[in-house]
Amino acid sequence: MLQLTLNSITLGAQALDKEDAIRQVAATLHKAGNISDGYVDGMLVREKQISTYIGNGIAIPHGTVETRDLVLETGIQVFQFPNGVCWGEKNTAYIVIGIAAKSDEHLNLLTQITHALSDVNLSKKIKAIQTAEDVRNLFVGETSALSFKFDASLIATEVRAHNIITLQALNAGMLKQANAIDDSFVTRVIINPPINLGQGIWLNESSCGNLVSAIAISRVMVPFRIQNQTVSLLISISITDDQPLAVLNHLSHLLVENKAHTLLNGNATTILNILTNDRLESIEPTVIEEFTIHNEHGLHARPGTVLINVIKRFNCEVNVMNLDGSDKIANGRSLMKMVALGVKKGHRLRFTARGQEAQKMLAAVREAILSGLGEDTHE
Repeated sequence: MLQLTLNSITLGAQALDKEDAIRQVAATLHKAGNISDGYVDGMLVREKQISTYIGNGIAIPHGTVETRDLVLETGIQVFQFPNGVCWGEKNTAYIVIGIAAKSDEHLNLLTQITHALSDVNLSKKIKAIQTAEDVRNLFVGETSALSFKFDASLIATEVRAHNIITLQALNAGMLKQANAIDDSFVTRVIINPPINLGQGIWLNESSCGNLVSAIAISRVMVPFRIQNQTVSLLISISITDDQPLAVLNHLSHLLVENKAHTLLNGNATTILNILTNDRLESIEPTVIEEFTIHNEHGLHARPGTVLINVIKRFNCEVNVMNLDGSDKIANGRSLMKMVALGVKKGHRLRFTARGQEAQKMLAAVREAILSGLGEDTHE
């Protein structure tokens, strides 16, 4: 369903006449990839056939049936002309809504816009417009303003993937499930390569198909490389207003401070907290290390108890994953959960620790594992 987004609204425009206004709107539709050359001629022809002024200072220029094949993708652009544009027959347009319709995707939004005409205070509201939010609220209502979607359900950790297309598809799927994007977004982000931000972090977005501001994140279990560049985590953004900017600012600070590695450890809640935390210095250090178990019978109860006792000496949180077993993550302080990982000789364990003593704890774990966890490992 077509949505009226903030990035499709232009404020403070000026035009010599209605033809100039229509051409400005058409140029923006063209730049957004909605129409091809020639559609503007259809808009001007339509205007000569019948005025597209609908009352209360609003005009909705659009093309003719003959020029519909010049529409590449249904879209809408809204221009505010604070000084007004003469639209003929003593009518003045202050809001000009350019429509490029490939099918009937625009009808629901158009219904909302025309419904706004029944507001007896519409003229006053149009003259009081100060922001793009004012324009959107004018037509779709303040209660319809869409909220920013970014929570733990939009973050996938420990993803088994060996190419970035898998991550692109995964993130797009999460955004689609959240009703934040449409199919054109999915197509665009899979075709276009993401941007490497460094430190294993990648970013992608789309110029179309953004319905609601939202962010999805996927992180691989084992980093891989493409063209000698490391891929650890992909962030995909649907942006319709400035709400995601706060998260992007946090991400920028992490990269500048060389702290992006904090995103590569911990669970979804940890990542969410890091990217929405106003005080970067309050983020507890998180470290990750992998160790191979050399015990002949793996990590059964006896060596498991030794390992748990080592971990419990330190004030930190720790999760453990058997990289050669299932995708389950165990609390490093629980013997039963550690044993349930089914660790056999030669299996690799990934320890993710968070807290002030995380580094010290992992050093002690390394020493304990190398010492055989109370058994003779012959290593």
